Amino acid sequence: MKKTQSCLIALLPLLCCSIMSLTAFAADENNDLPKVEVSNVHQVFDNGEHNAFTDMIEFKGKYYLTFRTCPGGHMLFPTSRILIMQSDDAKTWQQVDEFSVPKRDVRDPHFLIFKDKLFVYSGTWYCGDSAPKTRTINEHLGFAVWSADGKQWSKPIMLEGTYGHYIWRAAAYKDKAYLCGRRIRHFAKDDQGRELIETAILESDDGLVWKTAGLFNEKQGDETAFLFEENGDLLAIGRSGSNPAWVMRSRPPFETWDRKQLDRYIGGPLLAKWGDHYLVGGRQRKNGKYVTSLYWFKDDELHEFASLPSGGDNSYPGILILSPDHALVSYYSSHEKDEDGKPITAIYMADLKLK
Repeated sequence: MKKTQSCLIALLPLLCCSIMSLTAFAADENNDLPKVEVSNVHQVFDNGEHNAFTDMIEFKGKYYLTFRTCPGGHMLFPTSRILIMQSDDAKTWQQVDEFSVPKRDVRDPHFLIFKDKLFVYSGTWYCGDSAPKTRTINEHLGFAVWSADGKQWSKPIMLEGTYGHYIWRAAAYKDKAYLCGRRIRHFAKDDQGRELIETAILESDDGLVWKTAGLFNEKQGDETAFLFEENGDLLAIGRSGSNPAWVMRSRPPFETWDRKQLDRYIGGPLLAKWGDHYLVGGRQRKNGKYVTSLYWFKDDELHEFASLPSGGDNSYPGILILSPDHALVSYYSSHEKDEDGKPITAIYMADLKLK
């Protein structure tokens, strides 16, 4: 077990950057949806490296944040690491674990609570000893670490059944864990411009050994966020490259699907249920630029209620529902610059309060 670096990050928001507040407004003037005040937008982590791909969760009375950090940047590097942070109050964060996989780029970490354990899943690209000149999903492989108490963490464990799958978000229903995994149909050598990329929903009895349960998409598959209702109904929001995203519905054993294309592109999608309302987040193109936006999702339509301070390389939000009227969202962005005027890619948070 790698010794954790306590106090590497114990950052108070007021010390990180100026606090921003966005005016509350009704989503698309839809009076049936809650108004949201976005406030306390602040940077929570910047170590001079590329920091990206966030997720958050509450586990046994503690709050957790995870993301990737890499000195090389956004692309594929065997020097990338996954950091896991813990907080008692969702304000001050302390590192409790860090992991990497030899000769592989680690990225897109996501949490899952399953059978009283907290898992962090990461997709990994094969690199070798340096940044690769070519890459293929066929060499992708999922890894995970887990903890029973949030303090002591396992070493990275290879996920059986995920070779050739770019794993992404996870969810659990009853005694099964489910995982999103992109793959090339029949593991062909050419994805034919994404036409052969399919998105599978994988299932597991233990969170470590996986098999295919069904397909979200049979072509142009991509990052997919999903959640289960209490009755087993599954709702999913799936990216489709730079094309408009998809809303998809099914239920175990995933033999039939209802699919509908939305009205906009969503990069790094987030899907969560806040009370009786569905919240979606992710990157969108707005006025010719990329920003991280938040929406209410109702009647198969997106109703934007906020665009967070963001720009350039950004998005991949996570969310903590703290109370019926208070939530915390994490994301990354490269809209700020360092003292030398060079863009930084840092981790940010914002408070969401229902009015």
